[in-house]
Amino acid sequence: MTRREWGPLGALALIIAVTVAWWALALWPLPTEAPEWLYRTRNVCFGVAGNGLPDASGWMLLIAEPITMVAILAFLFGEGLRRGFRLLARARVGQTVLVGAILGVAVGLGAVAARVHAATSSTEEWFAVTADMLARLDDPAPSLGLLDQVGNRVTLEQFRGRPLLVGFAFAHCTTVCPRVVQDVQRARRRLGDGGIGALIVTLDPVRDTPSRLPGMAQQWNLDPGTLVASGPINDVERVLDEWGVPRERDPLTGDVVHPALVLVIDAEGVIRYRTPGGPDLLVDLVAKL
Repeated sequence: MTRREWGPLGALALIIAVTVAWWALALWPLPTEAPEWLYRTRNVCFGVAGNGLPDASGWMLLIAEPITMVAILAFLFGEGLRRGFRLLARARVGQTVLVGAILGVAVGLGAVAARVHAATSSTEEWFAVTADMLARLDDPAPSLGLLDQVGNRVTLEQFRGRPLLVGFAFAHCTTVCPRVVQDVQRARRRLGDGGIGALIVTLDPVRDTPSRLPGMAQQWNLDPGTLVASGPINDVERVLDEWGVPRERDPLTGDVVHPALVLVIDAEGVIRYRTPGGPDLLVDLVAKL
C-alpha cells in the first residue's frame, strides 16, 4: 500500500480517534476522584443540560465536527480512500481491521444510547407531576447556618418577604442533580429574579467543601442570585436531617443516592410543598402560595 492509500486512511483513523476521545470527554461518567478541572473542561466545551448531558450547542459540536471533517477528507482524497478500503478488504489483516472498526463504532453508539437513556429516563416521571397532585404543607423551615460560594453565612432570614426554592444536589452527580439545579434556575428566571430566592444545598459535604463552592457555581452556571451552600460535615448533615432529605452514601464510590427534591417555601419561611422539581411545576406552586 502506497502513501496515496495510507495517507487518507491514516487521516480517517485520526479523525475517528479524536472523535472517540471527544465523545468520551462529553459523556463518560466521571469517577468521584476526578479533578475539578475535568468537570470545568467538560462544561466549557460542551455545556451542561438539565439532565447532565451536553446542551444543544455541545451536541452540535459533537455531531457536526466529525461529519464535516470526514466530508472534507472524502472531497479532497476520495479516490485514495476508496483504493485504501479496497486494498484492506483484500487482505485478511485488513478485513480484521475493518470488522474491528465497525464493531467498535457499533459498541460506541450503543454506549452513547445507554448513557442518554439513563440520563433522560431518570427524570421522565417528574413531568407527570402537577401542582394539584401535591399536598400543601405547613412545616416551618429549620435553620440553615451554612456558607455560600462567596463565604457569607446563609440564613432563612435573608430570604424573608419573598418565596424561596431550595434544591439539593452535589457536584459529582451527573444525572439528577444538574436537572434539579437547572429547574430551580429556570423557574426563578420565569418568576422574576428579584422576586424569589434560590438556594442549592450540597448533599456531599465530604467533597463539596466551602472552598469548592465557587467552582460548583461555575460548573452549574448559577445565576448571580442563586446560592450554593455547604459547611462543616456535621453541620451539613444536621441541616439535611432537619430538612428531611432522604439520602444514602455509597461506601465504595462515595456517591450519594437520593431522590430529586426541591422545596417551595413561602415568604414567611414555611415549607409549603415538597416537589421532584420541574420548572413548570415550580412556577405553578409559587403562584399558589
